[in-house]
Amino acid sequence: MGIKALYSVISENCPEAVKTGEIKNHFGRKVAIDAYALQQEAYLSMSLYSFLVAVRSDGQQLMNESGETTSHLMGLFYRTLRIVDNGIKPLYVFDGAPPKLKSGELAKRFQRKSEAQEAHDEAKETGTAEEVEKFSRRTVKVTREHNAEAQRLLKLMGIPFIIAPTEAEAQCAVLARAGKVYAAASEDMDTLTFNSPVLLRKLTFSEQKKEPIQEIRLDKVLEGLEMDMKQFIDLCILLGCDYVDPIPGVGPQTALKLIRDHKTLEGVVSAIQSHTYKKLSLPADWPYADARLLFLEPDVRPADDPACDFTWDAPDVAGLVQFLVEEKGFSEDRVRSGAARLNKSARSAQQSRLEGFFKPVERTKEEQAQLKRKSEAKIEEKKKKTKVAAKEKKEAKAKPRGMA
Repeated sequence: MGIKALYSVISENCPEAVKTGEIKNHFGRKVAIDAYALQQEAYLSMSLYSFLVAVRSDGQQLMNESGETTSHLMGLFYRTLRIVDNGIKPLYVFDGAPPKLKSGELAKRFQRKSEAQEAHDEAKETGTAEEVEKFSRRTVKVTREHNAEAQRLLKLMGIPFIIAPTEAEAQCAVLARAGKVYAAASEDMDTLTFNSPVLLRKLTFSEQKKEPIQEIRLDKVLEGLEMDMKQFIDLCILLGCDYVDPIPGVGPQTALKLIRDHKTLEGVVSAIQSHTYKKLSLPADWPYADARLLFLEPDVRPADDPACDFTWDAPDVAGLVQFLVEEKGFSEDRVRSGAARLNKSARSAQQSRLEGFFKPVERTKEEQAQLKRKSEAKIEEKKKKTKVAAKEKKEAKAKPRGMA
């Protein structure tokens, strides 16, 4: 799910943090892609799930002659080829076990999928073709076998992947902060909450959508919102995340005002408990401090872990033919053509981008404190200007007519 309404908050309050452009603009960059894999329990995948949903034939997932689903493999194969063709070096990051605090969100997803399955079965009996397709999309499941096959395919293609201890977005953020990749690519906005310097959205979208890639810079977000990283995390929790239930009645504008007025979630909680906001009440169990800690200190592989040393290799052509053609029924000509494109990319000496010579330097505690002081000073200055303007407006209304 990510963070509810975070993109709209950013686009409205700090539009300079978002750039849009074509995929070719990212030529020569290494990008960590959140594969959002399915592990032991129906844990939906953003990349694999979208392939299973989008790559269909007559409303059905694509299958080989043996009845095995191949949509996910076809989508992953051709999407990766497109990325590589544009000079990008992808690294796929798969989820590990979800944090315990996320179990409530996973239970809700399971319930929604069960309800969708019932609606799908009913639609097949009495509904229209559109209704059948609608609910069919909601019942798609990524199995452990799909996940394992995806990893096997990437290995044969020479594309690196790693499995994160827990959240893939958090692992992508670690790699981006360390300069091992330029950006984290995901549709989930909580990638920013895990402190990724750059987030790319829509990188793996279907060409049919014709949507530009969004590049969101975290430093510009913090500057535009006039917040430090901890305040930004608190804002994201208030907006709604996978770890805790939202506070009823708190929408994007209210969440932003609460953090600006009270600085921290502790301040917000105290104000609500003291009935400062009569219409707001906290959920019975609201472990916001635990949620914050998951964002601040996620379970990840450190950037210097050997598992985070990855290379892009030439494809195993014979292995690809064996797997995709002989086992999965793909067209041999297309598979060999794809392998040739991978080989070409592996052989070509790609032009290095200037930013590749530099690694991002994290702010010192003194710099972070200075940024926080500047943000607080700006907010106070705005409050003063608002009060002065309100006072002048009140005085103007109180003047008798005809007075200058």
